[in-house]
Amino acid sequence: MNKKDVNNFVQILKKAYPDATCSLDFENPFQMVVAVMLSAQCTDERVNKTTPELFERCKTIKDFADIDISELENIIHPCGFYKNKAKNIKLCAKQVLENFNGEVPHTMEELLTLAGVGRKSANVILLEAFGIANGIAVDTHAKRISNRIGLSSQNEPEKIEQDLIKIFPKDSLKDINHLFVWHGRKTCDSRKPKCDICQVKDFCTYYKKKCK
Repeated sequence: MNKKDVNNFVQILKKAYPDATCSLDFENPFQMVVAVMLSAQCTDERVNKTTPELFERCKTIKDFADIDISELENIIHPCGFYKNKAKNIKLCAKQVLENFNGEVPHTMEELLTLAGVGRKSANVILLEAFGIANGIAVDTHAKRISNRIGLSSQNEPEKIEQDLIKIFPKDSLKDINHLFVWHGRKTCDSRKPKCDICQVKDFCTYYKKKCK
């Protein structure tokens, strides 16, 4: 897409999804870290049903570091992969306390040193907790949409992210992070994409090949 097409693409999606925001509930940066960890292979809806009890039990980062692993596992069990997630949450809390004076770091490099935090999660944390949008969190929605539309032919999230960063101007990255998630959930379904009602189908390689 040329510069004009890119701008039109973003504006069309913004008009289609004016309420596109993060759907995870949190009140502080570490809660965001925990919510993102729990969201791996789990719906945001399920996470939001689980975190109220967890955040009531663990009000501080130290509480997360000190909570008995079995109790933590029991609380987050509905989110799946609970043993690994519980281990990472406790270790991450300890790392934040010991390595960052109890403050969640707000650079990509520092976030990637935390247990359970990969590049996608770090991008989400930076955006939602600190308002920093230097990259794009390539989840299943962003990957699917990027490949279908023709924004990237890559399969690896980091390579897709680099392709997207070259296409979209920096001031649109915050919007793209949310818009791709909403478009993926509501229109560009993995099994049955709703090409007939897709607002950006004119930009889409998949639509031109499969649906026209």
